[in-house]
Amino acid sequence: MDIDWVWGLFGGLLIGMGGAVFLLFNGRIMGASGIIGGLVDRSAGRSWPERVVFLAGVVLLPVLLWPLKPGTDTHITGNIALLLIAGLLVGVGTRLANGCTSGHGVCGMSRLSVRGIVASLSYIGAGAITVALLRHLLGVI
Repeated sequence: MDIDWVWGLFGGLLIGMGGAVFLLFNGRIMGASGIIGGLVDRSAGRSWPERVVFLAGVVLLPVLLWPLKPGTDTHITGNIALLLIAGLLVGVGTRLANGCTSGHGVCGMSRLSVRGIVASLSYIGAGAITVALLRHLLGVI
């Protein structure tokens, strides 16, 4: 039996635990776009060290866990231009929605925030439509 779903469950538990720890220790929602945005626009004030540590953890934890499952295929496209465009669109979308999947999806929905639920339904729906168009109609991905 294929048990790759366990890795998704493990990752989800780590993200949820990260959100809970961030809220308990900082009293704020763990929204990655807000954490990055506060560093970029310099509104982080004295919280910039914890933001940098959080982002370092987001980047370094997969590197540290790599030996547990080497050679994992991410199924990501090799089209660099498409990746850059997608990254820019995600950045614009998170600014328009005043948050991202971690803020609205993980933390907002777990608090039964109507705003978080509506935002999550919106970006999941937009993602599904985008994949359907790009993969099945245009054959880009």
